[in-house]
Amino acid sequence: MEFFQSLSESEMEIMRYVWESGDAVTTSILLAVFAHKGWKVQTVSTFLTRLADKGALRVEKRGKANVYFPAVTEAEYHELEARHLVDSKYHGSVLDFLTAFYGGKGLSPQEAAELKRWFDREAGV
Repeated sequence: MEFFQSLSESEMEIMRYVWESGDAVTTSILLAVFAHKGWKVQTVSTFLTRLADKGALRVEKRGKANVYFPAVTEAEYHELEARHLVDSKYHGSVLDFLTAFYGGKGLSPQEAAELKRWFDREAGV
């Protein structure tokens, strides 16, 4: 995903299934999995096209059918999403993000210790 675009709630549902299944998916598989939503072929096809355009899925043509594979792992997507959030909303400042996230409530001693361990590990301390 060179250019990051957030996924919609429905796109995330599809990606969660793709990630959890660990297998290639087709429109017909997803129609069966999401039958309870009442999605039609065109709806699922549109979601798959958008996910491929956003770089979340890659597509292979097999006969007449398209087969879809994850182009990024779930962890990679969440990392990209978090970085995009910090960059676009907080001018790239993790400190500004954390300040907004905690809203002046402060951290519990356990959270502070956990964050310190994480920052120390990341900084190679």
